[in-house]
Amino acid sequence: MTITQLKYVLAVAEHQNFTKAAEKTFVTQPTLSMQIQKLEEELDILIFDRSKKPIELTEVGNKLVEQARNIVNESERIQDIVDQQKGFIGGEFKLGVIPTIMPTLLPMFLNNFIKKYPKVKLKIEELHTEAIIERLKDGHLDAAIAATPLENESIKERVLYYEPFVGYIPSSHRLNQKKKIDIIDLDIDDMLLLEDGHCFKDGIINLCKTKKSYEEDHFQLESGSFETLIKLANEGLGMTLLPYLHTLDIKESEKNNLHYFNDPSPAREVSLIFNKSELKMQIIEALHSTIAGVVKGAITFQNVQIISPLTKIKSD
Repeated sequence: MTITQLKYVLAVAEHQNFTKAAEKTFVTQPTLSMQIQKLEEELDILIFDRSKKPIELTEVGNKLVEQARNIVNESERIQDIVDQQKGFIGGEFKLGVIPTIMPTLLPMFLNNFIKKYPKVKLKIEELHTEAIIERLKDGHLDAAIAATPLENESIKERVLYYEPFVGYIPSSHRLNQKKKIDIIDLDIDDMLLLEDGHCFKDGIINLCKTKKSYEEDHFQLESGSFETLIKLANEGLGMTLLPYLHTLDIKESEKNNLHYFNDPSPAREVSLIFNKSELKMQIIEALHSTIAGVVKGAITFQNVQIISPLTKIKSD
C-alpha cells in the first residue's frame, strides 16, 4: 500500500470517474486503474462499484476513503514539519473567500502579502460558506476567509476583525432623518437582501429576528451584488445593510445615505478558518498577521454586537 495509491482512490471517489481522476492526478487512466486494482487485490476488497454510473464507493470503500484522507493529510504534515523547521514560507496555498468579503478585503492585503512572501503561490477562489466547508474537509482548500462562528467540529477559526453593519437609507425612506439607527428600527419587509447562499443575508435575518414576507410585495428581488441593492434603494424601493468596508468605496454623492447604528453596533465576525489538521500553519499565520494588521487601521469600532451567520447571536 502506498500514499500514491491512496491519493488515486481519493481522486476517483471525488470525481466518480477514472478518466477525470487520472487527469486531476496527472497520470494516465490505465496507470491509475492498475494501481487501484493492485490495492484492492492486496486488501482483498472492492473499493468501487464499477457497475454503477457514475462509479460509487462500496460500503467498505466509504470507510477506507475516510481513513485514506487522514493518512494523506498526515503524510503531507511531514513536509509541513520540515518547512516550519527551516522557516520556509512558500509553496502552493489554496484560499477560499466568501463573495461579500472578496471585493473589499482582497485589494487591501493581497499586494502586501505577495511582496512580503514571494515564494507563496496563492490560488484564491470565491465560494459560498457551504462550499468552503466541504472543500476544507476534503483538502481542496488550505484555508478560507468567512463570517463566523460556524460551530463546525472539523474547522478551526481565528478571528481577523469585527465588521459593523451600516444602513444604506435613501432620502425617501422613513428612517432617513435619523442620524443613528437601532436594531428595533429595522423592518425586514422593506429590506433589500442578497440572494440565498450569502451568509451576510442570513446575518441580516438573524439581526431582524424574523423572516421576510413576500405576500404584499410588488416585486421580489434577491441580488448577488451590493451595487444593485444600492441602485434599487436609490430608486426608493427600500433600504439595505452594507458591511462597513464596502462603504469606504461608496460614491461621494451617496455617503449621506449611510446611517450607523447606536452602540453596540451589530457586526459580523470575520475569521481565517482552516482544517483542524492544521497543515501549512506557517502560511496561515503569515496571512493572519498581514490581514489583521491592514484591517486594524481601517476598522476602529470597539463596542460591537456579533451577529452570527447561523441562528444564534452572541455578544463581544
